[in-house]
Amino acid sequence: MTKTFVAFLLLLLSTVLFSCTKEEGSGGNSSIYGKITTYDYNAEFTDLKGIYPAADEDVFIIYGNDRSFSERIRTNYEGIYEFKYLRPGNYTVYVYSKDSTLTLPSGNYAVVRNVKIENKKEDVEVPDMKIFR
Repeated sequence: MTKTFVAFLLLLLSTVLFSCTKEEGSGGNSSIYGKITTYDYNAEFTDLKGIYPAADEDVFIIYGNDRSFSERIRTNYEGIYEFKYLRPGNYTVYVYSKDSTLTLPSGNYAVVRNVKIENKKEDVEVPDMKIFR
């Protein structure tokens, strides 16, 4: 074989190998799951009325470096959520909470967790998230 042909084969092989690398997102066998707990306060955040699972809350996930959320799901009656069928990579999971400092104009802020799936068929548990209502 000539050097040119060998170089061409190496270039072709490296192109095929690197183009098969999958980015974060759906299509895998892994999952990210966790629990959200509600801390229910009065309007001034001076009196805690109760602590309970955050049922039926929107939870968002961002795949890799995407600029906006990639998927949204809702918690079950126990405040548990799960994003299924993910590939290895970096993810951001977040949920909105009322602003207990009463300083943000919107009245809400995002509770954010960064998560990494390192292997195929991996279930990654996110540390519990607490929100205020």
